[in-house]
Amino acid sequence: MATEQKAPILQLKDVQIAYGQIQAVKGVNLEVCSGELVCLIGANGAGKTTTLNAIAGLLPTKGGELIYQGVNINTLPTHLRLRQGIALVPEGRGIFTRLTVEENLRMGAYTRDDQEGIEADLERVFSMLPRVKERLAQVAGTLSGGEQQMVAIGRALLSRPKLLLLDEPSMGLAPLVIETIFEVVQTVVKEGMSILLVEQNANLALAFSQRGYVMDGGLITLSGTGEALLNDPKVRSAYLGEVEA
Repeated sequence: MATEQKAPILQLKDVQIAYGQIQAVKGVNLEVCSGELVCLIGANGAGKTTTLNAIAGLLPTKGGELIYQGVNINTLPTHLRLRQGIALVPEGRGIFTRLTVEENLRMGAYTRDDQEGIEADLERVFSMLPRVKERLAQVAGTLSGGEQQMVAIGRALLSRPKLLLLDEPSMGLAPLVIETIFEVVQTVVKEGMSILLVEQNANLALAFSQRGYVMDGGLITLSGTGEALLNDPKVRSAYLGEVEA
């Protein structure tokens, strides 16, 4: 019996992004299907974060198409992308350091007016990230790096995203915290959320992802299932620290 092919929630078609005269992304093609975890790996400066920021609406595209749920969103403002279900957890967390943990979390729901739903989603975040509940009244800037990352993810989940963009969620964190964060990632994907993950730890990213793309010099150079890329000699040599025989 054939496996049902899920429709793409996100498609990038020849997307180009520039900083002034410097073209950082030179024509990227990728897609994320509904309920799928897809990773984007590559060296520093490859264009991964730039790509996520463009999808979220923080950077304009120079060319190509950003297609979300079948609609071109190239010119859609950032806040409207959020309302339509695209949420970004940025590199470096991007929390409001002078607000409390609870205030940070509720900022994630600022586009919503369903109070009962917001409270239910808060409890859902607390069940997945109990340490966040323990720190509700604490000023977010005084949290550890791992706790701040948990708050950033919780805040994004409060917007009820259909597509979650995660930029380097494991950077600088202890192994136990990374394990907790990726348990949350697995849980929300199983529930039907789509995730595009940028992760410097290529081994970790590919192990968790259904599919992956390798980015180099602003272009996609390889793509495949997470397992296939994890076992690809070129990927293992370039991104997993192994020397080809």
